[in-house]
Amino acid sequence: MVIMTVTVLVPDDDGVAALSEVPLVQAVRYRWGDPVPPEAAKAEVLIPGRHPAGEELWRDLPNLKLVQLLTAGADDWVGKVPDGVLLSTCRGAHGGSMAEWVVAVLLSMYRRLDVFAAAQRASRWERMTSETLQGQHVLVVGAGDLGRQLRKRLESFEVRCTMVGMSARDGVHGVDELPELLPHHDVVVMMVPLTSRTRGMVDAAFLAAMRDGAVLVNAARGSVVATDALVAEVTTGRLRAALDVTDPEPLPADHPLWTAPGVVLTPHVGGAVHGVRRRSYAVAAAEIARYAGGELPDNLVHGEY
Repeated sequence: MVIMTVTVLVPDDDGVAALSEVPLVQAVRYRWGDPVPPEAAKAEVLIPGRHPAGEELWRDLPNLKLVQLLTAGADDWVGKVPDGVLLSTCRGAHGGSMAEWVVAVLLSMYRRLDVFAAAQRASRWERMTSETLQGQHVLVVGAGDLGRQLRKRLESFEVRCTMVGMSARDGVHGVDELPELLPHHDVVVMMVPLTSRTRGMVDAAFLAAMRDGAVLVNAARGSVVATDALVAEVTTGRLRAALDVTDPEPLPADHPLWTAPGVVLTPHVGGAVHGVRRRSYAVAAAEIARYAGGELPDNLVHGEY
């Protein structure tokens, strides 16, 4: 019986090291933008670099069967891999850091850390009573790994969480229930992938259904939110927002979101933490090990996922 080794193209030395312990796998280093190595002709798996591949790379990989991403999102890749090639995400590697970002911005907003930071810079000892995260009712739109990780952390702050998925299931509401759910929550957190169904999901009607003083948190993609509609709501002060992503992105220097009241902005850094590469490769190695063993990866993208 002949045991076949699966050749995997990896974009860095971290990938070579991560896959060195995986049975039946040969990791081959390639450099993004350079000609592919000779082993590309038999490579079955590609771990891409930071940017989507062009047609010229696909032509150099005639035996390609699987593209294994190092990101949880696949919106840059859906529909761009060759027909018949599997696409797998790195779901499970980034949920903790993204959930941590959401908790951090909510604590900052409710406890008014911006006010105290300004007072510190001015050497002023000014006390005030703030809101609290305890007891808030949070609607988490996106019930996958990111949403589950967030719920686990929020509940330790005595927060009540309601989960919403694209379809209803046990313990999870469907998106069709959003009009009834939105008015009853203090915070709405978007943690959905970008698809044709979620693009522009947070539109004027969505925002109008949110209760006065509520906080919109976008930890998904900028295009999930209709920017002009959000600007209209935060400019009046009726709603607040915490945004790690925007549309457009990067946000132009003269954009009104920079100075809108009650808005916290970060430059798409929710998952940018030390150790994220190691966690990403741990998930990728497990996915590739399943493929090398004759199984389908757990994180396969189906259609618009």
